[in-house]
Amino acid sequence: VQLVESGGGLGQPGGSLRLSCVASGISFRMYDMAWYRQAPGKQRELVAIIDRRAETKYGDSVKGRFTISRDNTENTVSLQMSTLKPEDAAVYYCNANWLIHDYWGQGTQVTVSS
Repeated sequence: VQLVESGGGLGQPGGSLRLSCVASGISFRMYDMAWYRQAPGKQRELVAIIDRRAETKYGDSVKGRFTISRDNTENTVSLQMSTLKPEDAAVYYCNANWLIHDYWGQGTQVTVSS
C-alpha cells in the first residue's frame, strides 16, 4: 500500500495551494480518505475527510477555505486550500481508512509566508 502526497510548498497568506494524494494497493473506493496536518509542537489534527459516499467534513479552522475531493477513477484525493493563513503551515498527511485498515502517506510540507 502506498499513499503519495504532492503539491506542498510555499504559499502566500491569502493565496492558494492544492495537495494531491495518489493511493495504490487498496480498493480506493471502499476507503474513507482524509487529510491531517501537524505543526511543530502540536498534535496531529484532522483537516478534512471525504467518505466513500463522498460526504465531507472539515475541521473548524479550515471550514469555508479548504475543499476536499476524490476521484475514484484515478485513486486520488485532493485538498484545495484557499485563503491561506500562517497558521495553516504544517506537514499535511493523507490517510486512508476502512474498518481496521488504516494507512498514511509520508507527508508534504506546507509553508505559508510572504
